[in-house]
Amino acid sequence: MAVWPYEISIEAFKESYDLQGESFWLNVFNAHKDKMQIKNPNVAVVNLKKIFTATFKLANTKGFQAMSLRDLSRETEISMGGLYAYIGSKNDLASVIEGVLRTTIDEVIGSLRQQNLEPVERLRAIVYGEIYAMEILKPWYYFCFMELKGLPREQQEQAMDLELRFEKNVIDVVEEGTRTDQFACSSPRMLAAVATAQLQQWHLKQWKFKQANIDTQQYARFVFESLLLNLHYRPLQGRASSMGGHQLAAVDKNRLSE
Repeated sequence: MAVWPYEISIEAFKESYDLQGESFWLNVFNAHKDKMQIKNPNVAVVNLKKIFTATFKLANTKGFQAMSLRDLSRETEISMGGLYAYIGSKNDLASVIEGVLRTTIDEVIGSLRQQNLEPVERLRAIVYGEIYAMEILKPWYYFCFMELKGLPREQQEQAMDLELRFEKNVIDVVEEGTRTDQFACSSPRMLAAVATAQLQQWHLKQWKFKQANIDTQQYARFVFESLLLNLHYRPLQGRASSMGGHQLAAVDKNRLSE
């Protein structure tokens, strides 16, 4: 089986990135253990999952600003003293959530620069990868978007930087494709902003797409093909796709002509 990003599927993505299981929570612990009193990862991983799952639940029902650490203690059944062993304040919680998403974007999207991909293939991996990550880390993305205004200024800027980091990756690949005459785009920044807005629709208003029976793959393909239309995509003649049997250029050209 081919691996991500040479195989564009949710299965290949999950095979490459564990964003739900024990290793994911272990990564959360390792990234922020210097701020915690608990040093045993086996104990920490179990309680971190409880703490963040409860945070997302309370933020959705009563709002993060209205939520207290006592509310969190009741929801998790962890004592107040136990909570303080992991977090010093609600702002600490928000910082970790933002940090997890920032690390995910850098790992999933930023690392594509090191892959041997044509611009169109990297663009597709960016779009599908972001949507897959949104699907798996839905509560984390939703929190950063919905609770942004209530966070301290420094954390607001960090959360806004998540969006800018994603857009920078789109801008870079569009400019690369333009230099090689595969794309034609006079405003990569505007196009990246539009693509970001389309992706945000997916995790903010999924109810609307479910009513229309639009699934994750269909929506990712629509966003990607909309980008190709706006980029006036032209495959390089005589150059084989590094994705082998997918024959990306031919497939996308056929889809766009339908």
